[in-house]
Amino acid sequence: MEKKFIGGGLIAGLVAGIVAYVFARVFIEPQVGKAIDYESGRSHAEEMLAGDHGAHEHGELFTRSVQENIGAGVGSVVFGLAMGALFAVAFTVLWAYVGRRHPLVDPRWVAGALAFGGFVAVYLVPFAKYPANPPAVGHDDTIGARSGSYLTMTLVSVALAIAAVVLAFWLMPRLGGLWALVSGVAAYVVGTGVAMAALPSFDEVPTALRSGETIVYPGFPGDVIGDFRFLSLANQMILWSVLGLVFAVVLTRIARRADADSSRTTSEVGALR
Repeated sequence: MEKKFIGGGLIAGLVAGIVAYVFARVFIEPQVGKAIDYESGRSHAEEMLAGDHGAHEHGELFTRSVQENIGAGVGSVVFGLAMGALFAVAFTVLWAYVGRRHPLVDPRWVAGALAFGGFVAVYLVPFAKYPANPPAVGHDDTIGARSGSYLTMTLVSVALAIAAVVLAFWLMPRLGGLWALVSGVAAYVVGTGVAMAALPSFDEVPTALRSGETIVYPGFPGDVIGDFRFLSLANQMILWSVLGLVFAVVLTRIARRADADSSRTTSEVGALR
């Protein structure tokens, strides 16, 4: 059964990655293009002020067409497959406990709750501390610090989410389902809040480029940042929603096949008698 869950997770992750890529290609890439145009224009203005006049121009290793089609597509599919595999492993572990203790619970509801929890722990909480930024937002010399802090926030969020689930299950026989759930959520919120306060913040949106009192180039457009962050959040919501829905469909097919095999076995045993 575990192999079927893993296979189902990979299928769900593949479909989710493709859907997320299509959404990103249609809605997010135009915002990326605007950010790159801004970055190019600002770099040109900085070179003009410094008197370089294009002395540092160099060609791209990969064209924008390759980046937004092949690169983004492969990245989205690989990410979807990875999340699908991890999702299936998490579901297998969770269902081993829930299915044994509460056999009447529908596994599809468990998959839905896990997809929601995965979205919150893996993306939403880290996003609250370090929201997604388009190109040109952030200094080159802080890339390592920003990436490390985001990864730390993500790992802490996932670890605290697992701990909150364990705590809720442990408290369930003592406090009941509702209060156990409230306690687990409260512990997670407090833990992530402490982590957010402890980790550094970065505010590196480019301001207007000036020469004395004259504005040579405007600051980064706020609407591009807002649209990019909103669409990035929507993209992840779509990915995790599709992942949960497709995995639920796979679970339904697995259950139907198991029932069919059970009926066939029963019929064969009856015929032998």
